[in-house]
Amino acid sequence: MKYLSKINHLNTRRYCNIFGLLTLFFIFPATLLSANATLRIDPELRQRLISAINQSSSFDDRFHAEVWLLDMSTRLKIRVKDTEARLGLLRSIHREASRVELPPELIIALIDIESRFDHFAISRSGAQGLMQIMPFWLKEIGHPQDNLMDIDTNLRMGCTILKYYMDMEKGNIRRALARYNGSLGSWVYPDKVMTVLTKHWYKS
Repeated sequence: MKYLSKINHLNTRRYCNIFGLLTLFFIFPATLLSANATLRIDPELRQRLISAINQSSSFDDRFHAEVWLLDMSTRLKIRVKDTEARLGLLRSIHREASRVELPPELIIALIDIESRFDHFAISRSGAQGLMQIMPFWLKEIGHPQDNLMDIDTNLRMGCTILKYYMDMEKGNIRRALARYNGSLGSWVYPDKVMTVLTKHWYKS
């Protein structure tokens, strides 16, 4: 939980200093595997994904989300040039992260590592889209026709999967990230995500 406390603390500081923020970007190698690639299907995770996909895609943004959009849009501009595409992506990330009560910045950091914000990205293992979801999940949840290159579909599944691992690990972000990446027992991937998170998306 110490990472969640740090996130909340940094979040408050950021909103208080939004117009004084600096943007700094570093590039890390994209990961080739995700924990959602495991072939052992957990029944509870399958049910969560089915429930998430079946929910309405209409969400209302709160006022603080618009402040957040201004901040994140400035930071993301160097990676996603088109303003409309950038804001659309950020709204979707904020909505899906908020739906499962995860910090949106954490999802952005994960995407930064997984796909560099390329929603057409495909890894060597076959993982697809922003959050690098394995295609077998679509069949498992009864949505074989869905497209993992679709931003909203990919984010909904990725956020649901990460939240499941967060619950499994009782809020331990590093262990949840390691499970997502399929590298539990190694801190290389979690440390990459947390480094990107603190240096790029929380730097004030």
